[in-house]
Order: sequence, then C-alpha cells, then structure tokens
Amino acid sequence: MKATLKSDKENNMSYESAIGYLFNLQKFGIKFGLSKTENLLKAFGNPHSGQNYIHIAGTNGKGSVATFMASILQKAGYRVGTYVSPHLIRFTERFKINGEEISRERAVELIDELQNTFNAEEPPTFFEAVTAMAILYFAREKTDIAIMEVGMGGRLDATNVITPLVTGITNISMEHQEYLGNRLSHIAREKAGIIKKGVDVVTAVTQPRIIDQLRAVAEEKGAPFRRVGRDVKYRSTPSGLHFFGQSRNMKGLQLGLKGFHQARNAALALGMMERIETKGFPHSTEHIRNGLKKADWPGRMQVIRENPTILLDGAHNAAAVKALARTIQWDFSYEKMILVIGIMADKDIGALLRAIVPISDRVLYTRPVYSRAADPSVLMEKAHTLSIPGDVVPSLSEALKRAEALATPKDLIVVCGSLFTVGEALTCFDPIRYKPDGFK
Repeated sequence: MKATLKSDKENNMSYESAIGYLFNLQKFGIKFGLSKTENLLKAFGNPHSGQNYIHIAGTNGKGSVATFMASILQKAGYRVGTYVSPHLIRFTERFKINGEEISRERAVELIDELQNTFNAEEPPTFFEAVTAMAILYFAREKTDIAIMEVGMGGRLDATNVITPLVTGITNISMEHQEYLGNRLSHIAREKAGIIKKGVDVVTAVTQPRIIDQLRAVAEEKGAPFRRVGRDVKYRSTPSGLHFFGQSRNMKGLQLGLKGFHQARNAALALGMMERIETKGFPHSTEHIRNGLKKADWPGRMQVIRENPTILLDGAHNAAAVKALARTIQWDFSYEKMILVIGIMADKDIGALLRAIVPISDRVLYTRPVYSRAADPSVLMEKAHTLSIPGDVVPSLSEALKRAEALATPKDLIVVCGSLFTVGEALTCFDPIRYKPDGFK
C-alpha cells in the first residue's frame, strides 16, 4: 500500500484506506505482551532509545494529567508530543505535538511504512501498531519530550517498551476485569508494571493497601516513590488550587479543566513536573500558572453552550460518573437537569446509572452510532428502580434536540456515559470544528 497523494480526493481515499487497514487489526483483539511492539520498533532502529518520555497509567485522569503537563512544558518552550487513547472525534487526535494533530498525509506515510514490516501470519494488534506509530512519529519529529498514556493496565501494555524520566499512576479502581483481574490488588499489580528501575514514580492513589503495594514494587526496583497527599500536598479553595510541593509552594492556581477532581490531577501533574525539572527540563512558576490555566481537553467537563447550559463529559465508569455528579452539584446552578446518556454494553451499566440518574429531573436514554453501544431500552429498564422520569430516544442527535426542546434557559443539559457518546454529540453541536473521520 504505497501512498501517492495527488489530490484532495485521493488524499481522503488514501487516508481512509490506511486508517481502515489499521482498524481492521482490531479483529485480532487485545493481546498483552511487549514482543511485537519491540519487534516493530527494532525494524526502525529502535527509535525510542535515547528519547525522553513521561509515562502515565491509572483508571481515570490519565488524559487530564497529560494535558496539564503538556501545557506547562509547552509554555516553557519545549516541543512536546502526546499520545492518548481512545480518540474523541478523529484518529489523528491520538498523536499531537504542541497541541497539533498529526496530518492525514503523515499518518498515511507512517502506516504504510509500518505495514511493510508486519508479519502477515502474525500481525500486531491495533494498539501495538498505533503505539509503534506514535513512538516513530515523535522520534522523527525530534520532540524534546513525549507523554505516553497507557492503553490498558500497564505491565504488558504496548507503551511499556519505553523507559521514561518519570512515571505517574493516577488512581486505581475496578476496570477491565476480564483482562486485568477481578480484585483491586490484581489491577494494581498490572498498573505497577510500568514502574522502572531507578525511575521516579508519583501517584495519586488513595487506598492505603494499594499504596503499600505500589511502594513495595518501587522499593524492589529502586524507584524513588512519592505520593500526592504526603510528599506533595494540595488544597482546593474558591480562590484556586494551593499546591505545596518539595521544591515549590504556589497559591491561587487556576485550572483550565473543570471538575473538583481536577485539583488532584493537577497536583499529581505538578508532583511529576518537580521530578522532570531535576532531569533537565527547567520551568518557571509562571509557566506553571499559564500552563494550568490554558489546559484544554475537549469532551471532559466541557460546557459547549449556554442558556441552557450544555455540559459534555466522557465519564464512562462509575468512579468518573460519581466525580461528574459531584461537580454538577457543587459547581453548577440550574432549575432542572436533563440527562442525555449513552453507555457501552460492556460497562457496569447499573453502577453508572446509579451515580448520575438520581440527581436528574429527566433522562433521555440513547446511544451513539457504534456497535458496542448498549440498547437504550436496556438502559431505561436498568434505571427503572431509580424513579426518575425518562424516555428512550434511539438516535443521539434526536435525543439532543429533544433535550433542548425540553429545557428552559436556566436549565442544565448533561451528556455523558461514554467518550463515543460525547464525541458524536460534539459533532452534532459543531460539525465544522469537530468533524469526524468515521473511524472508531
């Protein structure tokens, strides 16, 4: 598959063909292990060797921590790559340098090169191929540092081929039990797998037993271990975030990302930034202030319209939805709340609904255009004991229109349940800025 890019139409077709080829690798499912990613990179001369990385694992907040750190580093003048998953609207969102998505043309070129190294009898999984693509892209673009978000788990995640300057673990709760284990300690073991010999690790984990588990792994590997709440502290106040670190104390920090839980994510990011500074990445207090304030992460506590207020959040597990509900109750004023919710069928639907439906005045159960999405009738059936009036609206676009028709200027419309739901909603509200490429 050689990419010959001659016209806009041919460019689109080449892009669609290339990305379609990658997504076709999903048929091979999820396979944990590092050997295929290492072999892919070996074919390109191990581009990850000698590069500077930040590695982030955890259940929730990985993208927020990455966003805060990238924004600060950019304000300090560094060329910063970020690799996150899944994407919200477009595949190219997964790979950014200083906030700019990879171009379609460059994506096609890299996929073409990678495909030529695949073993046809035993090809890589989608995530293995995409991770190799990110590493190759950042190395060739000579980023000063690249922030890599773990896809799932950590120990055998494709991103774990890197050796970072600092490791971050946001929090740990029950998720992906079919892959990571049915006990929190099993999931923690997988997350702890990104801790490397001698590499600083900072965590925002709160459960004492899990903290001890992570600390034991760090001690075994000689990795300096720090945690939010002990080694770096913070306080969220009406005037902003107060941070008390090992090298800096700062008050009144303003965060560009909404939500009470972002204070802890920001504290973790700042704790990691302190370690990065000792590794040759100096930055000022002003860089920190501006970086935190300008941090932007679409689809996460995003207010896209006013009168009525329309809030979009990609919360897709119980912990994240509880954080959303708490933020709504603390930070928003409204007469009534209309909830538009679409959830993936493989999630703990009951737990998600119990976390958000009771604070709603009306619920519209819907689904995005995605094969894994749960039937809205199933959502409504599971929520019937919560005794909140609701309706099934099979089309998300129609559900959004219905919500706006029901709302008065003083009401709040909340769209949540899945990143796929929020991504499609963004396209409905602003099809120019959030133009999708059709690949999920």
